[in-house]
Amino acid sequence: MYDPSIDHLRVFLAVVEQGSFSAAARAMGRAQSAITYAVQKLEAQAGLHLFDRAAYRPVLTEAGRALLPRAQAVLEAVGAFRTQADGMASGLEAELTLLVEAMFPMSRLLGALRDLQARFPSVLTRVQVESLGSAREAVLEGRADIGLIILSDGDAEVLQVRPVTEIELVAVAAPDHPLAARPGGLPVEDLRDHLQLVFSDRSSRGRWPDRGVVALRTWRLGDLGAKHAMLLAGLGWGSMPMHIVEDDLAAGRLVRLSPSAWDGFGRLPRLPVVAAHRRDRAPGEAGRWLFDRLAGPA
Repeated sequence: MYDPSIDHLRVFLAVVEQGSFSAAARAMGRAQSAITYAVQKLEAQAGLHLFDRAAYRPVLTEAGRALLPRAQAVLEAVGAFRTQADGMASGLEAELTLLVEAMFPMSRLLGALRDLQARFPSVLTRVQVESLGSAREAVLEGRADIGLIILSDGDAEVLQVRPVTEIELVAVAAPDHPLAARPGGLPVEDLRDHLQLVFSDRSSRGRWPDRGVVALRTWRLGDLGAKHAMLLAGLGWGSMPMHIVEDDLAAGRLVRLSPSAWDGFGRLPRLPVVAAHRRDRAPGEAGRWLFDRLAGPA
């Protein structure tokens, strides 16, 4: 048995889609005899009748119906191969890995990812979510082409960066937590006596420095979702990105705390997030488009 040619499969699909041999011939700009010959050749190679020709119009046989999805999948794969090959020949990268800081507001990212897939369908896109030092470590070590990361001192020497947004942090606790009943600014002495939930760095390239850690007892959590759940359960107090807890604050599931000082300042910090890639590893066409889109207006 000979392998069917791509052209024979195209003719097979054209007859199915157009409903007749003559209509397929017109659609493909060929003689009807050429269409008939291609189908007969495909049937001979398969050893099966694909069409029942007894009626006025050809009707798929049981074998034809079974093999139709296979033919469609083959032609789709061939089309994807051509699209990707053409793109790579013109400088389009085959793969693109985006690393996203876990605290980044994902609503700002979704539209860009949808547009990326529509604009560059042949580029295999991978998205990874990490936190703090783990996120920037992946970009610094070249394991990600582009990152949405919180910048650290000295990174700009290695990374090309552009500002994207700032993450506002707020201190919160459950409404039944002892600290929730304290009015006004909370002195460090009051905070120190209650379990503090701390979002912790798991990277190997130098740990992210502790910020605002004042309690004598702390639980170190590498998962922001786990910290959020524990705060809602009243197990401790801690800081969270405002965009993650604003609905909880509005609904009364969490209460905003007001520390009198945080790392020597009068308020919690706003963490700057940048789009970044290594200076010595400029992204390809799709990566450049995504980099510009992420660093553009919200």
